[in-house]
Amino acid sequence: MGILLDHTIVPARDKELSARFLARILGLRYEGSVSHFAPVRINETLTLDFDNATEFESHHYAFKVDEMEFDAIFNRIQAEGVLYGSGPRTLNDMNINHRHGGRGFYFKDLDGHVLEVQTA
Repeated sequence: MGILLDHTIVPARDKELSARFLARILGLRYEGSVSHFAPVRINETLTLDFDNATEFESHHYAFKVDEMEFDAIFNRIQAEGVLYGSGPRTLNDMNINHRHGGRGFYFKDLDGHVLEVQTA
């Protein structure tokens, strides 16, 4: 089987709101709280468990997607008016990058975490 990351806790000011935002942007389902977490299943092996916190540092989460998923996610970002950028230091230049022969962009979630979507 190898080593797989099963879950990680994502600190949030409002776990429900943050979980719903990520699920909506990535085109995933949010099915409600489990225990005191607001989990978003990313794939068969990984769940991001949002939990309320008052103080936390910004984290970086990168998602590798295929071309169709990229287009759908990018369309949702644009439709919601979310600022995006071509790099982690250019989060609002409203450009995508073409690193490693693919496409990618960065944006901040509701809690200031930097999210990256990339095809390569």
